[in-house]
Amino acid sequence: MDMHGNSLKTLRQDLLRRRKEFTAEKTHAPTSEHLIAKLNEFLAEAGSSLQSIALYWPIQDEVDLRLSLLAWAKSDTGRQLALPFARPDKHLEFFQWQEGDHLTPSQHGVPEPDPKNSQRLAITPDCILIPCVGWSSTSDGSNTRYWRLGYGGGYFDRTLAQLRKNKPSLICIGIGFDWQKLDDAQWSAQTHDEPLDILITESGVFR
Repeated sequence: MDMHGNSLKTLRQDLLRRRKEFTAEKTHAPTSEHLIAKLNEFLAEAGSSLQSIALYWPIQDEVDLRLSLLAWAKSDTGRQLALPFARPDKHLEFFQWQEGDHLTPSQHGVPEPDPKNSQRLAITPDCILIPCVGWSSTSDGSNTRYWRLGYGGGYFDRTLAQLRKNKPSLICIGIGFDWQKLDDAQWSAQTHDEPLDILITESGVFR
């Protein structure tokens, strides 16, 4: 992938354009299916220890994980799904979501739950799935950490920093494709960036 200039804005635009082009390629459907299969492997392995998962509503060619997560939720009565709501203070709040709920587009065009709906409570999920525009990894020999490049609003980093203080067991999972991996010359995580606990791509579940 040709990366020109050091501007983060340019990098994001390049990655989003590449993702749009990727959806038209023959490899897109099988690659997405492989990624969803890896998510299903994770859910089969770790899903029984989770009561609530926050997903994202797919926009801009993001991988659609809804069917897998609805199946996970339906397989046990105690399980809940949640969707993020972007607050004016640029933090995310997560509200219970069920199939068929009315959603309203946010200022960024993302369908969101209605925070005034008394039937759907705000929850702190056990696990949060986050789509990556790009991703990178850093290693100190014994440990590898995974990092997400997002859309640039900082919502997830602010939210994760807060939620992790209150709920250290929280699992944050980045969802991306292998080709979205960035090297240090393209992008490296900054001090305010929150690491991912797990990265899932079509190649595997990386911890």
